[in-house]
Amino acid sequence: MNTGLLLKRLILAVLTIAVLLQVSLSLVESWGKPQIQSRLELYQTNLLLHAAEGQSLVTSGEEDLTAARNALLGDNPFENAQNQYEQVLETAQTTQSKIIAKLEQLSSNKDVATSIGDELAKPQMQIAPIDEVPMTSQQRKQLQKSLSQTEQLIDELNVRLGLLQAQQGKTEVAIQTWNELIEQETLESTAPATTPSAQTAAVLAGLWHDPPRILPDAESKIQRNLDSWFQYRALLQLYQLQQRQDALLSLQAQEQQRAKQALLKLALISAIPGIGGIVGVGLLLFLLGQWLLQGERSLLATNSDMPWDTPWDGETIWQVLILGFFFIGQILLPIFILPIFLVVFQLEPANFTVRMQAFYILMSYVLLAAAGLGVLYLSIKHFFPLPEDWFQIKFRRKGILLGLGGYLVALPLVILVSLINQKLWQGQGGSNPILSLVLEGQDTVAIVIFFSTACIAAPLFEEFMFRGFLLPSLTRYMPVWGAIVTSSLIFAIAHLSLSEVLPLATLGIVLGVVYTRSRNLLAPMLVHSLWNSGTLLSLIILGSGGS
Repeated sequence: MNTGLLLKRLILAVLTIAVLLQVSLSLVESWGKPQIQSRLELYQTNLLLHAAEGQSLVTSGEEDLTAARNALLGDNPFENAQNQYEQVLETAQTTQSKIIAKLEQLSSNKDVATSIGDELAKPQMQIAPIDEVPMTSQQRKQLQKSLSQTEQLIDELNVRLGLLQAQQGKTEVAIQTWNELIEQETLESTAPATTPSAQTAAVLAGLWHDPPRILPDAESKIQRNLDSWFQYRALLQLYQLQQRQDALLSLQAQEQQRAKQALLKLALISAIPGIGGIVGVGLLLFLLGQWLLQGERSLLATNSDMPWDTPWDGETIWQVLILGFFFIGQILLPIFILPIFLVVFQLEPANFTVRMQAFYILMSYVLLAAAGLGVLYLSIKHFFPLPEDWFQIKFRRKGILLGLGGYLVALPLVILVSLINQKLWQGQGGSNPILSLVLEGQDTVAIVIFFSTACIAAPLFEEFMFRGFLLPSLTRYMPVWGAIVTSSLIFAIAHLSLSEVLPLATLGIVLGVVYTRSRNLLAPMLVHSLWNSGTLLSLIILGSGGS
């Protein structure tokens, strides 16, 4: 065997091991992170609360909005909101228990290691005692940080849950919820009510107490520690007790305006998956019916068993996938190149604004795409000219229609899988970090950059790699359907969030079917772009409803 070829394969093997280790660690790490879905549901619940409050503030001439409100909110919006918050609270408490159990396990392991180390450290052995490995220490720090964040979330949820209980006339239950939070902190600290949640709970318990007790700085603590409908409801109670009529009227006028905006936002959020999902189900049934009736002449059967003429072998596929995507994206860029860039320009990511974070993510993705496509080109240039149906992007009507149809079919399928997936993971498993930044960072320039990354750069590069190269290459070794499934799983795993594997694999299968039937990369690129655009649009609308 050629020495150069042997060395190349050895390097690829080492890189593969490093990539598998890094990807596995990233997936395991994502297991302990919360999904963004729970936060999205709470943001949507907050919009529902604003819209529900608007029902009691309807003025003459606005009765026409009542039917729309009833259709979107249901019969018991406040009870539904309470149920939603209780579900998220239960998930957070489960996460808290798991973290505590893991910390106890690490402490137990440390005690065992210490006792073994003491035994080995006897003079006659001349061996240094075994200490806790650095990875365990790092794990403990990360777990303690996660525990602190989870406990803070639980306290915030209990404060809001009490307000929902009070809104429904369950005053005694609400006061008990707030008092338990205050008592819990008193047990853990010598100074009671020091956290924002405990201070807010004390203020709220006083406002709903019989007789009421208005604590000092009650208004400023409510404005500082509460937001959205919860701030409105607490201030409403305060102003009513203080008999501040002007402030009360101003507050209600502001809430009426928020209620109208919330209703519009809820309608927009519901329209895309609602109408699109219904059309998608109809289209999916039509395609299945056509396939059953027409067989080989149906759209689904087009090119379904026709492999690509692949001039390279599995080693080239291996090289492009490991070196051109995973090694560069998971090791070279994040561990070596980008940290050096930050040191050279004396930048600290912790101090980045949302706009800077957006630009940093775009820059990172452009570097990944450029390097990945460079590796792809160098790996296959020896096989030029390629057969006609490789990497084609044709701006034709058929490709556009297949792209739109693929997006509509993907909506009900991915939503259904996501609902099942959420039950399986119970709010854990991590999410794409870009989603959180878009949800919380309502900056116009940042949003434009995020759209450029997610809706232009990602569809172009990822479809080129996973559908344009990987899927057709795999048809050399397996049936077309097998290549679609395999490339979809790799595509899903590449996003490094356990909770997203099933939904993204489902989306990947739709993308693969669209591409194999069209033989035009424009179609899956359009599906991918529309999907990311719809997701980001929903996040922007939800994020803007937090005030």
